[in-house]
Amino acid sequence: MRGILRTLGVLLCAAASLPGQGKPDFKKDVQPVLRRKCVMCHNERLSQNGVRLDDGDAALAGGYSGPVILPGKSAESKLIARVSSTKKGFMMPPAGTPLTEAEVAILKQWIDAGAEWPRAPKAAAAKPPSGHWSFQPITRPDEPVVKLKGWSRNAIDRFVLARLEKEAIAPSPEASKTVLLRRLTFDLTGLPPTPQEVREFLADDRPDAYEQAVERLLSSEHYGEQRARAWLDLARYADSDGLEKDLVRPFAWRYRNWVIDAYNHDLPFDEFTIEQLAGDLLPNPRVEQRVATGFHRNTLTNREGGTDPEESRFEQLVNRTNTTGTTWLGLTMGCSQCHDHKYDPIKQKDYYSLMAFFNQSEEVDIDAPLPGEYGAWMRGQAEYRERRAALLREYEVEPLQAEWEEKIRESMDHPGKDADWDFSVSNGRPMLDRFETLLRTPKAQRTERENDLVMRWFVRTPGPYKNRDVDKLAALKDFRRRLDNLDKEFPKLTQAMTMMELEKPPETHIAIKGDFRAKGLKVDANSPGFLPPLPEGAPRNRLTLARWLVSEQNPLTARVAVNRLWMEFFGRGLVKTTEDFGTQGDAPSHAELLDWLASEFRENGWSVKHMVRLVVNSAAYRQSSHTSKELMEKDPENVLLARQSRVRLPAESIRDAALAAGGLINRAVGGPSVRPPQPSGVAELGYANSVKWAEDEGPARYRRGMYIHLQRTTPYPMLMNFDAPDSYVACARRRRSNSPLQALNLLNDPVFFEAAQALAMRVLREAPAAERLDYAFELALGRAPSPKERERVQKYIAGQAGALKPEQAKALLPLAPEQAAWTGAARVLLNLEEFITRE
Repeated sequence: MRGILRTLGVLLCAAASLPGQGKPDFKKDVQPVLRRKCVMCHNERLSQNGVRLDDGDAALAGGYSGPVILPGKSAESKLIARVSSTKKGFMMPPAGTPLTEAEVAILKQWIDAGAEWPRAPKAAAAKPPSGHWSFQPITRPDEPVVKLKGWSRNAIDRFVLARLEKEAIAPSPEASKTVLLRRLTFDLTGLPPTPQEVREFLADDRPDAYEQAVERLLSSEHYGEQRARAWLDLARYADSDGLEKDLVRPFAWRYRNWVIDAYNHDLPFDEFTIEQLAGDLLPNPRVEQRVATGFHRNTLTNREGGTDPEESRFEQLVNRTNTTGTTWLGLTMGCSQCHDHKYDPIKQKDYYSLMAFFNQSEEVDIDAPLPGEYGAWMRGQAEYRERRAALLREYEVEPLQAEWEEKIRESMDHPGKDADWDFSVSNGRPMLDRFETLLRTPKAQRTERENDLVMRWFVRTPGPYKNRDVDKLAALKDFRRRLDNLDKEFPKLTQAMTMMELEKPPETHIAIKGDFRAKGLKVDANSPGFLPPLPEGAPRNRLTLARWLVSEQNPLTARVAVNRLWMEFFGRGLVKTTEDFGTQGDAPSHAELLDWLASEFRENGWSVKHMVRLVVNSAAYRQSSHTSKELMEKDPENVLLARQSRVRLPAESIRDAALAAGGLINRAVGGPSVRPPQPSGVAELGYANSVKWAEDEGPARYRRGMYIHLQRTTPYPMLMNFDAPDSYVACARRRRSNSPLQALNLLNDPVFFEAAQALAMRVLREAPAAERLDYAFELALGRAPSPKERERVQKYIAGQAGALKPEQAKALLPLAPEQAAWTGAARVLLNLEEFITRE
């Protein structure tokens, strides 16, 4: 009986909705259908794909792909196409019970009748912001009152101690002076202290000896290198394009120089932010402010033949949008490329509104000479032009040279503008590359346009066979060789990869499901809707965005920045998920301390050095890292900060420490990247044997790890082995793995073996026989050996000296066996867990 009644009800509903039966009543007929089948996914909170079907104005406005309801045109309305379909992935609703034929008929008739939607009065109040903790305004909390007197050195300690007292846990005692100096020196410079620095610190009995050491290290030029190392992870810095061709970026290092200098000069973090995102838009920007925009030139670049320029640009925009979200907002913006964020209040429209800021820009390389470089370059230009002109005359280069060079410049400045001229721009010889490619192609296989290019733009060949491609090719190669040699003799000015605004920027559209080909709703540049808005009337460009990011209205940037800084000094952020301050990230372990630090940062002119000084002078930072069984059971991850954390050194510092112990390290600051020795076969993994790794000789091979050339497709193995990021995306937190490969690296890598040899030679050369073991420990670990360690290492050296045959000794060190045995001892010291750990 119930089945008959249900069928009768459906038939009656269908009959009521048939043409000629009168238009449906919205409240009685249409709204119940929408509420049953649509509104659960298309409401004010979810609005999937930007579509809302719970409000008349919003429903008729449509979603990210445009209007879904066209009044009077049900056959053209996307809503009807979706609810009528049975195709999986297209039909609506995507799951559950589909609309019946009667329900579809109701919607069709309603739309054809004009899709009238009665409007209810709306409240004038704005939508409340998200209640998530990280989106709330920053307020400076009062410092807590603590019971333990005399331990706290500054406000940081009172917040830490209050939490420990709540948990009935006592803080750890201060670490030894030896440990403190080693910890401090690594944390502030990325280098170990020298034996002389250790001796001087131990002998300094002034009450402020530690604070004086802090100031000395903050003023070191290596301080900027250490801070820059962490920032370059976020900037996804690399020395090559990535992807298939992975061409070298010969001047990428110019941006790295800027970052180091900015930290050394304590450039306020708000200015640091503005110059990287929009330095070119500042009034009368200096060259260095334009160099700073190299931050967003670190994206991957696809130079493979046959790629779609629009797709390549879209992928770069995605990378820039995601990186900005991670670096300054601490949010997983990338989740909204294809749909509204599933957990955070980030709409897909918010994502593309942020992308629109970067879609107004283009890449441009500029001259960015270093101090003193321009004058030397100018003095050499007259001779260079004279010799180049003579070379062009000798080879009878086509007299349309000026047009040729103009085309080349146009190709470099506007890639993709003219396909005939857009190729291999990175090596500075685009036309010559084009000649060679065409000349290697049989004439019958060339297009008419290509044959015309060959006839008009080739190096003329003397003799009776001047029209033969093989002769043209031979002359071309010789001309290229001589021209390249001339350019090497007279190098160009240092350049920088920068950004600038387009005169006529393209429109930005939501990419439906993240597909650049499926253009949806047009969007304007704007801040995410769940955060405070941009200043009214401000131009919608990168400069406005950058200033908004560091404004008091945005609560995220200051919190994210100080949390990341805290991680550098404690091994873990107050928010563990430094890359995710959204609802799926960890809550802060010390929420009030985090906000106090953020307030302190902003109120003290965004000075990074001020915050670093504050942290490293705290009693919390100066605690011993030793722990008890009871404390490990209560707080294994040291969340409560009852001790300092023992953490493995970053990859670059491990290499630096080995070179420093051996006295090999080159401490020069800034400049081009270097190629130290690496295992054979690594460079050969690059595409079509295109990666060349010509090892540097002399002091350059011993430069610090942060200056090692980073080839994205074949990165330096030692750095990767110790968890350096791959530079494809922003890295806010390096992982710390523990694998047998790392021990083998320290033992057998040619660089570490050479460092061990150098350490052995240094000990033998610089210390009396009776003091050599102590000196070796001081150089490697910054301390003297314990009696047990002394006994074991002496026994090892004696055993090795007696067992080594002359040829074996020669392989370790070209000295007598008893001296060569020191190389083995040095290898042991450089392989200790203590050597690669900051306590």
